[in-house]
Amino acid sequence: MQVKRRIDYQAPTFIIQNIDLTFDLSPDKTIVRNVMTVERTTAKGTDELVLDGSELTLISIQVDGEELTEVVDYRIKDEKLTLFALPVCCELTIVTQINPKANTALEGLYFASDAFCTQCEAEGFRRITYYLDRPDVLSIFTVTINADKTLYPFLLSNGNTVAQGDLADNKHFMTWHDPFKKPAYLFALVAGDFDVLEDYYTTTSQREVALQVFVEKGRLHQAHHAMQSLKKSMRWDEDTFDLEYDLDIYMVVAVDFFNMGAMENKGLNVFNSKFVLAESKSATDEDYFNIESIIAHEYFHNWTGNRVTCRDWFQLSLKEGLTVFRDQSFSHDMTSPLSNRIKQVNVMRSHQFAEDASAMSHPIRPDEVIEMNNFYTVTVYDKG
Repeated sequence: MQVKRRIDYQAPTFIIQNIDLTFDLSPDKTIVRNVMTVERTTAKGTDELVLDGSELTLISIQVDGEELTEVVDYRIKDEKLTLFALPVCCELTIVTQINPKANTALEGLYFASDAFCTQCEAEGFRRITYYLDRPDVLSIFTVTINADKTLYPFLLSNGNTVAQGDLADNKHFMTWHDPFKKPAYLFALVAGDFDVLEDYYTTTSQREVALQVFVEKGRLHQAHHAMQSLKKSMRWDEDTFDLEYDLDIYMVVAVDFFNMGAMENKGLNVFNSKFVLAESKSATDEDYFNIESIIAHEYFHNWTGNRVTCRDWFQLSLKEGLTVFRDQSFSHDMTSPLSNRIKQVNVMRSHQFAEDASAMSHPIRPDEVIEMNNFYTVTVYDKG
């Protein structure tokens, strides 16, 4: 793998103003239609457009409705799609096929326990479609999901619902639109059959926000603490930082198979069940504390990470260190400041100091990386 260096950063020569994604979901053969509005950052630029893509089967490419030909108009090499001689502004349409069931990396779109799920941070979106998969390219996403109505009654993505309905062959669709520009790593898609806990929250400006927690069947009774933690987080962020939630709906999905602890996708957080579900018969005080803290952490990312994001992955600690500070401040106000401070110091002494003293020692802003996923560490989060 190629070493990436912080000093080599270059601003993108193209921006993607809008992206319209359509998914025809099938466990072993999902078709992704990607329509992008692409613009050069300088009108006189002559650079080629180089898109990231991994484990994709390309079906077709069009520019402003005209079919492109390989070698003449583009080439695919080393997980890069290079397009030649694009105009200053164009509509680029790329159709690809992916196999979520065979995606054992659990990055991008994958299929597990009869449900579709995504994990795109840091560089998983390139396993879904060809794109500028970097955090400094911000686009407005519109997503349409088509799937079997019986097997996948819930079709979820970022933003607000703008359309839904039935299709032929017992299929249905749902279209989501996120009005706020975001990088590709915050994209999310979940499709499956869940139990759902519903509530609402009224913001300071009297907007009513729908709240939904999706859990695996039969576990709904374990989601109530998470819902209350979410509402506390929303109120605290308004009272403390005057930061109000900005969409009409906020969703949390909790599944056992999720490979990360939790992910702050815009408006659609995905969690491992461990950090959402609890019942009084078996959960400890520490379990309840961790659920409240992690629910808050992912919610607080809505402003520190999502609306205001990183230039590149070398700045990871800007969003994670700042959001850890915010969730720690929240926990101070919800429980005991003294006991929380002792806990935080213990984490630094037991884990972060040990990391600093080991061969894994690294600064909060590394100078070079080979695999960015290796830098989601206690140094970046807690020391940062």
